[in-house]
Amino acid sequence: MADPIFLPGNILALPAEAAGRLITSGSGDAALLYLYLLKNGGQYDPTAAGRALRWEPQRTAGAAGLLAGMGLAAAEQGPVPSPAQPEPPEYTAADINQELSSETSPFPLLVREVQRRLGKVLSTNDLKGLYTIYDFSGLPPEVILLVVSWTIEEFQRRNGPGRMPRMPQIQREAMLWKEKGVDTVEGAEAHLKRLTLLRDRTVQVLALLDIRDRPPVAREKEYITAWLEMGFEDKVIRRAYEETVLKKGGLNWAYMNAILKSWHQKGLHNQEQLKNAERQRPYRPKPGAGATAPQPGIPGEADRRAREDMERLRAFLEKEKKEGN
Repeated sequence: MADPIFLPGNILALPAEAAGRLITSGSGDAALLYLYLLKNGGQYDPTAAGRALRWEPQRTAGAAGLLAGMGLAAAEQGPVPSPAQPEPPEYTAADINQELSSETSPFPLLVREVQRRLGKVLSTNDLKGLYTIYDFSGLPPEVILLVVSWTIEEFQRRNGPGRMPRMPQIQREAMLWKEKGVDTVEGAEAHLKRLTLLRDRTVQVLALLDIRDRPPVAREKEYITAWLEMGFEDKVIRRAYEETVLKKGGLNWAYMNAILKSWHQKGLHNQEQLKNAERQRPYRPKPGAGATAPQPGIPGEADRRAREDMERLRAFLEKEKKEGN
């Protein structure tokens, strides 16, 4: 009888390309983390992964960073794509009308409040989108209203006062909150504080990169968010930017991200840690540096030696003269 661990359903498929990259890297930690994520269907929780592998958080983060550098992980996600999320059902007008006519459902009040905030009567498609948020995501009405307010605020910040987002944009934001586990009023308020802080800090980081005349695009925002979540202080981010400009002749986001990820793996998040690491680097003489160059003497030392030489020479000549006589 076959060993049960080798029966169908208990076997993991490791792509040959992924195996090749892991072997080339020479990192056992990266390979172990990749196997852990394969086993868990791509679900990546750093705390759970560290507990399962019996690693410290820094070691887990370092392995995840290595996988990202090998192209086996997204920069801010787990190394294996998560299983596809279930699709929401196709709600009909009859579904919406039934919910609107219910005397016990909070959905009619939610509709009226969303209409007030958007300044318009919701169309049938809008109602379907809002009902999808309400029924499919299961978010409380109070959380949905916070999502609506945040989406309006962000949309107007990017596009100007008075502009309003469409319901699909609100729906996407609501689903992001749901995926992050933001499904209570308390959790939503904490999430809003974090989003506001990240938004303000993102503008500050852009200024460090000499970008002051525009908001970040989506990919730039992802990079900056990752750096801030790694815990870098402003001076270190600026240092990475300057090294990038020296090497690449200008801002290269991917190259700068690689520098910061390398520092993150070494625990170098502030200027003092970076300076200490540089002081501890072993001295390496420049190529071609052969014999040690003559060192300058103490001021006046050369004159003293010259006088002593002259005195010895004079004494030698006097001695020769006496012996000759």
